[in-house]
Amino acid sequence: MTNRPRASLGRVLDDLGATLLELVHGDPDGPAEIGGIVIHDPLDEPVLPSNALVLGVGLHEPDRIADVLRDLGRQQAAGLVVRSPIAAGDLLAAAVAESGVALLALTRGASWDQLAVLLRSLLADGDVGEVQTLAGMPSGDLFALANATAALLDAPVTIEDRSSRVLAFSGRQDEADKARVETVLGRQVPQRYFRLLTEYGIFRELYRTDRPVHVPPLPAAGETFTIPRVAVAVRAGDEILGSIWAAVRDPLTAERSQALCDAAKLVALHMLRIRAGADVERRLRADLVSTALEGGAGARAALDRLGLAGQAVVVLALGIIPSDSDESVMADVAGESLVSQAGLAGERQRLADAFAMHLGAVHPRAAAALVGDVAYGLIPVRPDRSDGEERAVRIGRHFLERIGDRVAASIGVGPVVADAAHLPNARAGADRALRVLRTGRGEPRVARLADVHVDTLLLELRDLIEARGDEPTGPIARLVAYDRQHNTDLVETLRAWLDAFGDVAAAAAAVYVHPNTFRYRLRRLAEVGGLDLDDPDSRFAAMLQLRLVPTT
Repeated sequence: MTNRPRASLGRVLDDLGATLLELVHGDPDGPAEIGGIVIHDPLDEPVLPSNALVLGVGLHEPDRIADVLRDLGRQQAAGLVVRSPIAAGDLLAAAVAESGVALLALTRGASWDQLAVLLRSLLADGDVGEVQTLAGMPSGDLFALANATAALLDAPVTIEDRSSRVLAFSGRQDEADKARVETVLGRQVPQRYFRLLTEYGIFRELYRTDRPVHVPPLPAAGETFTIPRVAVAVRAGDEILGSIWAAVRDPLTAERSQALCDAAKLVALHMLRIRAGADVERRLRADLVSTALEGGAGARAALDRLGLAGQAVVVLALGIIPSDSDESVMADVAGESLVSQAGLAGERQRLADAFAMHLGAVHPRAAAALVGDVAYGLIPVRPDRSDGEERAVRIGRHFLERIGDRVAASIGVGPVVADAAHLPNARAGADRALRVLRTGRGEPRVARLADVHVDTLLLELRDLIEARGDEPTGPIARLVAYDRQHNTDLVETLRAWLDAFGDVAAAAAAVYVHPNTFRYRLRRLAEVGGLDLDDPDSRFAAMLQLRLVPTT
């Protein structure tokens, strides 16, 4: 059993270089290990961990890059990554020499999101307990495995999961074709290639055998898929974990085919170790976050282990808004589940993992975990800042923008609290805001408790009324009874009039009747219900009942 250090800058360049990153200026053998990944924010000054690797999203001008390098040097950062191309000149070289911060360039076409995921994968090795070595390599180090396999096959290699997402890749990817480079840059097999592989039955053949499968260039892929592939499934018993793909110009020899099969067995062990380690890490983090949010005697110890002791924090609550089809398990004609609770739980966990990664990039000491069906985030707030809630709203909006509309999710933001004893109140505030957002559709998708306070009060009153089984009383009860007996629409008329603040024309348009007809119904409901429409208290009482008490 060994404890493996975090990835160094040299290790990052070895694993991700050429295809994703290149060293522009600086010493790749500088810091022994990278302490964390942080996204540069020009509007805020984050607290950087020691030897941080900073992603300079949006940095282009050499003068600005030089200023950021000097500032990062004062904070002892390890490196700064900016988008390629970078203007040549002595200015940046001098700034790197002065600051001691290496300058790296991210290849054009590569995604910042994918880079952050890959970097965090490298840094995560060894985070959970002690790490075993399997076949001489640290457990879970898929990049080392990919490079070892590439050396055995003399070909660039990718390791992919069941969804054709790239988990790791070897060097020498520039020796492959455009399709492979596009796959590595996007960290996902492009959809058009995935469809072709499916249509030609490649995946079906791959998952039926434990031997390597030869994949010739696909005709419909044009000039981008020009080098044949050899692939082998990665299995753990009957479970398919993923696959290994090598871009080979010539057929594999019997010895290299056997080496690929042996590599698949070893990759399976490492993938299982990664999955087990991730589950342990999630449970540990969820326990700590849950304990902190509950308050009590263990809250301070939990915050201390999360690195948040003695700091003011703001609580975010992220929840999926389930569609009607997600509320129950549905079956198609074949009897297979279309939408299952297990699928929804998996989506929640994936969203929580992405949320934790996003918050960690914004602030290195932020913590997030899935607790029940809600992912909670704790973000430290500097004592000299008074805009903690507003900043949390911006962070939440940025996260939802990045995940897009594929998942309907909302984020409630609680108040900033300076003491662990008040964390339960902060969580309750975030939960109350989230509940309001979950009852609606569209905007806003992020809100503070202060933004939706009245709505939370109405929901809580509705809960109380439902629990007691209250029914309409007074004028509303008389109108409901009259509508049922005479098949009229007096309740709907009153609701439309109140919603339109007494504007007869607008209310009539809302229920699609002529204004004169609407005025007649208004007079009639006042007579039937005994309702004084000129009295503000009567109007308020009627509006409150129509909002909160079931009338059907």
